[in-house]
Amino acid sequence: MNISTKKYSGIYILKATQQLNASLADAWNYFATPANLQSITPENIGFEITSGNDGEMYPGKLITYQISIFPLIKNKWVTEITHIAHQKYFIDEQRKGPYAMWHHEHHFEENAKGVLMTDLVSYKLPMGFAGRLVAGNLVAKKLHGIFSFRYKTLQQYFG
Repeated sequence: MNISTKKYSGIYILKATQQLNASLADAWNYFATPANLQSITPENIGFEITSGNDGEMYPGKLITYQISIFPLIKNKWVTEITHIAHQKYFIDEQRKGPYAMWHHEHHFEENAKGVLMTDLVSYKLPMGFAGRLVAGNLVAKKLHGIFSFRYKTLQQYFG
């Protein structure tokens, strides 16, 4: 897995790639099922889907979560699936939550080894410069940890 984060004018862009030993249909079906998101998120995030985890994704679908940003502090997070190109990509965007902006692209590309999955997460922290100064490195490190956990979990799941 390759994970990198760059910053442009207060917007962070995380890019993570992972080769999955899976068919395109299996990889897509796994990620197009919102209920699977909980299994690839570390327990210390306190992540819990509270609605929208039933059925498949479609443009306009809202998914709500509870997450722990800090110990004992729960935050409600609402994302909307905004775009889907079947077995190619889908995009979720934050409608309410801990970020000033969150835009997450999930791309799937079939190749000789299975599927190359690429995540592009563009996010902006709240409170402008003060938010970046206080939490910028902490949030970037936490997101790297989440994607590292996800990598290990998916390697086990897809073999």
